[in-house]
Amino acid sequence: MSKSIVILFILISLPVLSQESLENSEKKKAGNKGKVFLVWGWNRASYSNSDIQFKGDDYDFTLQEVKAKDRITPFSFKKYINPANISIPQNNYRIGYFFHDNYNISIGNDHMKYVMTNYQTVKIDGNINAGNKYDGSYSNDDILLTHDFLTFEHTDGLNYVNVEVNRFDSLNALLKINNDDFEFNLTEGIGIGVLYPKTNTTLFGSDKYDEFHVAGYGVSANVGLNFTFFKYFFVQSDLKVGYINMNDIRTTMNTNDSASQHFTFFEKTIVIGARFHLFKN
Repeated sequence: MSKSIVILFILISLPVLSQESLENSEKKKAGNKGKVFLVWGWNRASYSNSDIQFKGDDYDFTLQEVKAKDRITPFSFKKYINPANISIPQNNYRIGYFFHDNYNISIGNDHMKYVMTNYQTVKIDGNINAGNKYDGSYSNDDILLTHDFLTFEHTDGLNYVNVEVNRFDSLNALLKINNDDFEFNLTEGIGIGVLYPKTNTTLFGSDKYDEFHVAGYGVSANVGLNFTFFKYFFVQSDLKVGYINMNDIRTTMNTNDSASQHFTFFEKTIVIGARFHLFKN
């Protein structure tokens, strides 16, 4: 993941270095300012290992370097295209506005899924006094994450509700494309937002807790390629890296029980969308 982050930030810096040559090498096209755009698409995500702390009336312990992965939904028309089910897969949606020909602001949700890998062995520190077989004091001890000890998933989902500011540059002049109906663009930007996960948790075999809750914040940076056709419609692919800090994750019906974790993520997206003037000038 560290290599991917380095590559992404190199790519993000390229438009800054080449901005002058872009502006000198092409006749600048006006028209984006004042446009609105709508986006819908899908993502795959990967996550760094993270320490997860669990706190309650009868326990306070930390699991170290916990591994997790996303949960991709197998493709089917019913789940990816049917409007009644399109929110089931990992998805992205946004609405945005161009306040400048080359800059836009948008708000949206990156609906990722985060699944702790069960049956991994991790280190545990802390104390458990909950009247079960896991009671005891731990100091860098090994523990196997069986389902009767812990299930921990943000699967409906790891919702990163964020605001982004992006730069938008046409590459047609560099690619020597003179057809106005087809345009290749480079986009890059930064985002900030809150995490609103629906966390599926069972701890020590307790009843499952699965409710939406504002759990923390995130920041991100992205770079992507946009292909616009017939002036209004586009397909776009982005790479995004970010940092998530959730210091208030609900885990049970008891409000005194909580978890906290922070980690980095690497997200790959493919989206479709439309860009248009909402009002005529």
